[in-house]
Amino acid sequence: MTVRQRVRIIAGKWRSRVLTFPSVEGLRPTGDRIRETLFNWLAPNIAGASCLDLFSGSGALCFEALSRGAGDCLALEKSPKALAALNENKTLFNAAELTLRRADTVAYLSNSPDKPFDIVFVDPPFDLNVLTEVCALLENNHWLAASCQIYCEFSARHKSFAPPPNWRIEKSKAAGGVNYLLYSRI
Repeated sequence: MTVRQRVRIIAGKWRSRVLTFPSVEGLRPTGDRIRETLFNWLAPNIAGASCLDLFSGSGALCFEALSRGAGDCLALEKSPKALAALNENKTLFNAAELTLRRADTVAYLSNSPDKPFDIVFVDPPFDLNVLTEVCALLENNHWLAASCQIYCEFSARHKSFAPPPNWRIEKSKAAGGVNYLLYSRI
């Protein structure tokens, strides 16, 4: 029997509902306290926003965004096991505004989108070391709306992250060996 992990939605229409997901290498859901801080930061802009969750994993960020009023969310996930759980949770929550794609994020971002996104979540597995590349692809391939907010989460040990030069830090914090920052474009 596969052991299922759990993460709780903090606020919004699905407040206190639980997402379940399998153990998958590299899958590390954003913790409750960090998620609460992030969504407090995003609160003025979340209603109706079009969101992109690049390394969806447990779905904690995309489901939290939709729970709090985001208009839609495209979630990318490479792991078939994690994607199956995301599909189960999408059905359980009746989350019609969530679009799921099985995709390698770097390859997916090498194309241009149908439309740019208002909020992007960039929270890759810490051992991938793709943060700088992914952020450059977002900027260079027109994935970001002019007023986009970009959330980045990475290990405090990761010292080589270089965001695009036209990104400005709006908010930043560190907790439990994790750096998390909210950027805007200038």
